[in-house]
Amino acid sequence: MVRLAVREALTNLVWAKVTSLCDVKASRNWMYAAKLDGEGVDMYDAATALAESMIKLGIAIDGGKDSLSMAAHASGEVVKAPGSLVISVYVTCPDITMTVTPDLKLGDDGVLLHIDLAKGKRRLGGSALAQVFDQVGKECPDLDDVPYLKSIFESIQELLSEGLISAGHDISDGGFIVCILEMAFAGNCGLQLDLASRGKSPFQALFAEELGLVLEVNKRDVDTVMEKLHAAHVSADIIGHVTKSPIIEIHVDGLPQLKEETTHLRDMWEDTSFQLEGFQRLASCVDLEKTGLKSRHVPSWVLSFTPQFTDEKWMAVSSKPKVAVIREEGSNGDREMSAALYAAGFEPWDIAMSDLLSGRASLREFRGLVFVGGFSYADVLDSAKGWSASIRFNKMLLNEFQEFYNRPNTFSLGVCNGCQLMALLGWVPGSQVGGVLGAGGDMSQPRFVHNESGRFECRFTSVTIGESPSIMFKGMEGSTLGVWAAHGEGRAYFPEKGVLDRVLESNLAPLRYCDDDGSVTEVYPFNPNGSPLGVASLCSPDGRHLAMMPHPERCFMMWQFPWYPKE
Repeated sequence: MVRLAVREALTNLVWAKVTSLCDVKASRNWMYAAKLDGEGVDMYDAATALAESMIKLGIAIDGGKDSLSMAAHASGEVVKAPGSLVISVYVTCPDITMTVTPDLKLGDDGVLLHIDLAKGKRRLGGSALAQVFDQVGKECPDLDDVPYLKSIFESIQELLSEGLISAGHDISDGGFIVCILEMAFAGNCGLQLDLASRGKSPFQALFAEELGLVLEVNKRDVDTVMEKLHAAHVSADIIGHVTKSPIIEIHVDGLPQLKEETTHLRDMWEDTSFQLEGFQRLASCVDLEKTGLKSRHVPSWVLSFTPQFTDEKWMAVSSKPKVAVIREEGSNGDREMSAALYAAGFEPWDIAMSDLLSGRASLREFRGLVFVGGFSYADVLDSAKGWSASIRFNKMLLNEFQEFYNRPNTFSLGVCNGCQLMALLGWVPGSQVGGVLGAGGDMSQPRFVHNESGRFECRFTSVTIGESPSIMFKGMEGSTLGVWAAHGEGRAYFPEKGVLDRVLESNLAPLRYCDDDGSVTEVYPFNPNGSPLGVASLCSPDGRHLAMMPHPERCFMMWQFPWYPKE
């Protein structure tokens, strides 16, 4: 089992192009009841196996944390935790774009390969299947050939560097059937699989948590991949292919073992999670997400512009527009925002509210203000209320903010907590449209309240950009794309329907949540907070001031996106 832990520690590295295996470092955490009889020698044997494996792989251990008192007296008996070893590994990754994820991507062009580190063994000891039957088993999987693991690692690295793998997953957590189902669920597709039992039972073939990898490669590259693996003395078998049709068919030795729709199996897979979610979220929201999974498809993103890096001539300018990145106690989005502003050609300044309150900094020297996201004052006073109070109840500071707002050559942006702050100050949609809650206390001012689901939502969702006066969305109108949303109180609330009507008539809600078809929606979870008509942002009538609930600064470079259509 120690060698199994070694392999599992390397799994996360297999699917990313790294410098070399020799540069990998590891930390270990021993958890044993070392004071009890027999536990010390077990730990010694485990340490010996670990050392032998690491020496053969050329990996150094540079630290760790141990818990050697994993036993306690309870109700007159000793309760002992099972001895375990957790290994974490890390290494430099020169190109983070050269990574492979488990989701199947190639549709009918995908071919599935199996690399078997167990060399035909199918041991069920310690497996999830054994636990279901209230058993432990007699023999558990292990890494019997450490140099073979090294050869496989190096072969996968070569295939990654040549872009020959589109998806990959390991088998040792749940067995073959769990591995392949997870890949199909994530890719929202089907597959046809035919495994060779090698004289083992179907249970062993499907549920043994032996060491191994499943790769998806394009059918045009299968011969090339097989040749490269063969040259490295790595054995691989073609076990099936991917299908666009969402049907999962699994055979063992040609005999059918499973044929079912992907959506039905995924419902079974997710059922326990949704039951737990029922204790944390509004039941209707849980049902909407569960039902909606059946009809999910690739989001229909459209760009009305071509993303480009900022022109070098603007980056080289010595005097750039100065933007104050304002943060309060609990803010945590300031560094990402500063990086995004710098990449866009601005000169970002880190300004804390205490700098403004003490007079160490003044808004008069800045062309732009950005109020960042986070958990200002831990959100214990409702989101951004503590932040707004530090401005509203300081007359000198309130005047300084109002002077900045009214100065015609300035702009401001608020994200998440910053969005809530700008609403509370009455900066969006502005006194011409709603009340000015910050200055006059007019309760007709739109603001942002608790999510309809009743909980904090952190999701990658889609938004569409409409016509508006907002200067930050010029040239982006008609686009639909993905963005992170992370908030507990992001539902746009309009105390008076007339204010919402005026906002819509004046196009002051430029950003809206949308579904996979790109249509504006109020349906959860596409709309993570329940905002009416999908409202995700508000801007001032002159377009200089914009507040939005999603976090655009979290994905302003393509490698930061968790997903995007390749085309």
